[in-house]
Amino acid sequence: GSSPFTSPVGGFAANGYGLHDMAGNLWEWCWDPYSATFYGASPSSDPRGASSGTSRVYRGGCWLSHALRCRVAYRLDGPPGLGDYRIGFRLARNSTL
Repeated sequence: GSSPFTSPVGGFAANGYGLHDMAGNLWEWCWDPYSATFYGASPSSDPRGASSGTSRVYRGGCWLSHALRCRVAYRLDGPPGLGDYRIGFRLARNSTL
């Protein structure tokens, strides 16, 4: 859009899975430890990330990113304590609870 800042939750239409704001609003911290080579040998279904590592994955781009980075497949890494006005997180819950 034309706004140089983050958008409210639900500000964009849901994706094909019914999820809102999965890319392009804020970089999203993930639980997964980062490994540059993980996807070369990862399971093809529901990969859980590297088993260990000192950095964590964040993905999805932010309002300040180029379009190439605003997709969930694009990932970077950073130390777990990294804080920035362009990084957020998403709470998730198991639907069987």
